[in-house]
Amino acid sequence: MKSRRPLDVARHLPALLRYARSLTRDDAAAEDLVQQTLVRAIERSDSFRRDAALEPWLMALLHNLFVDGTRRVARERRAMDGLEGATPAGASLLPQEQQLYLDQIASRFDALPEEQRAVLHLVAIEGRTYAEVAGTLNLPIGTVMSRLSRARAALRDAALDRAADPKLRIIGGTDAG
Repeated sequence: MKSRRPLDVARHLPALLRYARSLTRDDAAAEDLVQQTLVRAIERSDSFRRDAALEPWLMALLHNLFVDGTRRVARERRAMDGLEGATPAGASLLPQEQQLYLDQIASRFDALPEEQRAVLHLVAIEGRTYAEVAGTLNLPIGTVMSRLSRARAALRDAALDRAADPKLRIIGGTDAG
């Protein structure tokens, strides 16, 4: 048996972790998923074509592990709301209305079906092309585009809902009488 050079996964870890967080919505579960992905990559390193890009292969492994895990463990859905209290760096400095809006968008993103959330994350956050996402998720490119469109529409609807929300009103306006 010939010896193969080890896979250089270190530079792909940040992207894997971001994608895992997007899927699991929980920091600890995301780290566990990345670790499982690395174990799977080592176990299946012989199946990796050295002339292919490593990151899409790792992303596909991660995605497949996530899907397998959610099918196998239905209760994991209840444990995926761990990011509820997390806020972006500097978010406490935002005006309350902007923070509320960001929280609504984050909630709407978390509420997206896993299929739409995965595609939106890979395209919008990781900057992947539709073709790369299609390859990573083993989907036709049309399905990727359709899921992305529905995810964007759901987030856009959140913005429209916010504008029409009767609970949000300006206090101290000129018509206060």
